[in-house]
Amino acid sequence: MKIVVIGGTGHIGTKLVNHLRARGHEAVAASPSGGVNAVTGEGLAQALAGAQVVVDVANSPSFADGPVMEFFQASGRNLTAAELTAGVGHHVVLSVVGTDRMQDSGYFRAKLVQENLIKASGIPYTIVRATQFFEFIGAIAHSGTEGQTVRLSPVLFQPLASDDVAAAMADYALGAPANGTIELGGPQRLRLTDAVRQLLKANNDPREVIDDPRAGYFGVAADDRTLVAGDKARLGTTHYADWLRVIDPRSKS
Repeated sequence: MKIVVIGGTGHIGTKLVNHLRARGHEAVAASPSGGVNAVTGEGLAQALAGAQVVVDVANSPSFADGPVMEFFQASGRNLTAAELTAGVGHHVVLSVVGTDRMQDSGYFRAKLVQENLIKASGIPYTIVRATQFFEFIGAIAHSGTEGQTVRLSPVLFQPLASDDVAAAMADYALGAPANGTIELGGPQRLRLTDAVRQLLKANNDPREVIDDPRAGYFGVAADDRTLVAGDKARLGTTHYADWLRVIDPRSKS
């Protein structure tokens, strides 16, 4: 089966393409560097010719309100139009747990627009909302850093390994369309500040983490429900402590 992975040369995309190829499928890694640009539409028709499934794991290069909305609107419209022309039978997209609960954020408003474009397209689809990746916790720490202090909200979240995300996305790409939303989360819930403390300790990083309930999540109000998956979510198998022990510190910063 031919499966086109939009964002196929990125962190998740590369792992996903490898999973699909290992399972005997023709997985096409589509990205601007290879002449396929979902935002402009360049190369989409050629890439999607003969494809049965499209998996979109691309992310906006900018999280600023205007550019991120333009990215997900343009890519969503171009992809669904090209899929209808090519007769694609299943559109799978990677989204974020809590998207509908964080609409004060321009990024999450844009992700919800992307989801709604897919739902309205008429193409059978599966929306996969995942929690934050272990590999993103360093960026969370950076977002709250001032000097040698990291100020973050101690809300619960449920991070998971990107390897578990890629494996799940491969399963969904090869399965029947859900025509709905599936959640994917880590095997345990952690306090955001505790997870960052563990990461800094593993990296011998001297920054001090301060619990500040007013800090929110990237400036958006968050509570203990905002960033965790529901009871019916598929759970990854990699625990955070195990990941910290075996991953090269350079990939955790």
